[in-house]
Amino acid sequence: MAKRMRIAVAGFQHETNTFAPVKATWDDFVAGGGWPGLSRGARIAEAVEGANLPAAGAIEALEDMGHEVVPLTWAAASPSAQVTRDAFERFWAMLSEDLRQAGGFEALYLDLHGAMVTEHLDDGEAELLARLRGLVGAKLPIVASLDLHANVGPEMVRHADALVAYRTYPHVDMAATGARAARLLAEIAASGRRPAKAFRQVPFLVPLTWQTSFTEPAKGIYEQVIAGEGGPGRKVAGLSLNMGFPLADIAHCGPSILAYGAEQRDADAAADDVLKLMLDSESAFAGRLYDPDEAVKTAMSIVARGATRPVVLADTQDNSGGGAPSDSVGLLEALVRHRAPGAALGLLCDPESAQAAHRVGAGAEIRLKLGGKRVPGHKPLEAVFKVLRLGDGRFTGTGPFYGGMRMQLGHMALLELAGVKVAVSSRKVQLADQAIFRHLGVEPTEQKILGLKSSVHYRADFQPIAEEILVVEAPGVVHADPAKLDWTKLRPGVRTSPRV
Repeated sequence: MAKRMRIAVAGFQHETNTFAPVKATWDDFVAGGGWPGLSRGARIAEAVEGANLPAAGAIEALEDMGHEVVPLTWAAASPSAQVTRDAFERFWAMLSEDLRQAGGFEALYLDLHGAMVTEHLDDGEAELLARLRGLVGAKLPIVASLDLHANVGPEMVRHADALVAYRTYPHVDMAATGARAARLLAEIAASGRRPAKAFRQVPFLVPLTWQTSFTEPAKGIYEQVIAGEGGPGRKVAGLSLNMGFPLADIAHCGPSILAYGAEQRDADAAADDVLKLMLDSESAFAGRLYDPDEAVKTAMSIVARGATRPVVLADTQDNSGGGAPSDSVGLLEALVRHRAPGAALGLLCDPESAQAAHRVGAGAEIRLKLGGKRVPGHKPLEAVFKVLRLGDGRFTGTGPFYGGMRMQLGHMALLELAGVKVAVSSRKVQLADQAIFRHLGVEPTEQKILGLKSSVHYRADFQPIAEEILVVEAPGVVHADPAKLDWTKLRPGVRTSPRV
């Protein structure tokens, strides 16, 4: 029987869009929003239990292996601009205190994102790992799970014994990745042997919308990544491809490859194989973008031809999952302008409008300045809306991505203008789960057109019900084309869009 070990668990998650307008404060981590709120000690397991989250998968895997889980501190906030210095340092103070009080343990698992930028640090995770090393020493094994969008630099690689990334986008394997990382950590701790490391960086940025593992070329590449880790004799203990988060103006923004092997040559060979796949596929990481009017007219023509399922319009640039406020009305205005039949859009975050709708009640009409409040240069849509339905924002996700996630989105309202329905919330979360619409009485499968404020995660729950998917370049800060951004810190030699 394997030795029973005490293994500490902690997590700190944030995906930072340095081009976004609103920063992540301490209160954002305390509340969590679409994520569980700040948790310490035994409450971590309670907060993440049953959810598709890395910490949940790691805790379950460690307990199944018979190890004692020592929970420390866990927090996450919705993507946004930089994490404030105050939020980062307050979390560190809690984590370091909990770590010191935990007593002896044999290993440390971390649930990280990998693309955190703070007001004072371009690489939040590298700093966190360096500080942890300073406390626990060089001998204690540390393994972290990472988001597929991690922007990994050499410092992160140096301070961790292994980094294990998601392999799906939409991220339907978050809990599974936590479990993989936990098993690798336990193996390292039990054997006392550190794996050899190989780290490669890809010389071009991949736009978010074309990173999806649900379509080529990423689908085939990730299949090869999985095969590369399970080779004969398991010479490669871990192999990850991080697509990177291409909205962070830092030196190490972009895709990277991490390989861990029994010998250095094993790790190097595995990393080089994946790098070649990425380079050979560069021109395939591109696709068509529609402007709002073109998208709506195209969707209406598909409906007119007798579509039996909804046409999905992905409002990718106002995706809260990429750091947007989710209050742009560009696509909504196009739907209203063309009086798109059977159209529903969500999730538009406007707490003032949601609260106003609650004050007047369902069935009433109310003049609102909807959206357009949180990005300079954007304007609200001012009109008289009908309040169709109200919600308290408390429900549980049912789809592959948000499944088991207990949402707390505050006051919600379903409004209607010119026959177009719009779901409004008080807290932002990308519309990647049909349960969000159903909370307000909208059955997604019965709509003709669905406008979804999401870049890719919507595909997990909506691609199976979609007649067709059109990616829309409506106004927003989650730029679909990184080449249009003003880069100042990106390391030399990196192309800001794939070479076609």
